[in-house]
Amino acid sequence: MIEFKVEGDYIPMIQLLKATGLVATGGEAQIVVEHGEVIYNGEVDYRKRLKVKQGDIVEFRGQQIKAV
Repeated sequence: MIEFKVEGDYIPMIQLLKATGLVATGGEAQIVVEHGEVIYNGEVDYRKRLKVKQGDIVEFRGQQIKAV
């Protein structure tokens, strides 16, 4: 599991995927979210502007990210 420290109240999903190195670009991040490849707190989520907050769990291609 990757633990990612959230600075401030939240980080947008697209930025989180880029910051953890799971995607190379913001465009790639938008595509994988639109295609339902991202699981947010146990459910597939299609929102590109989703605000990930401390305590949230994001799953993508076998990797888990916990926002801390």
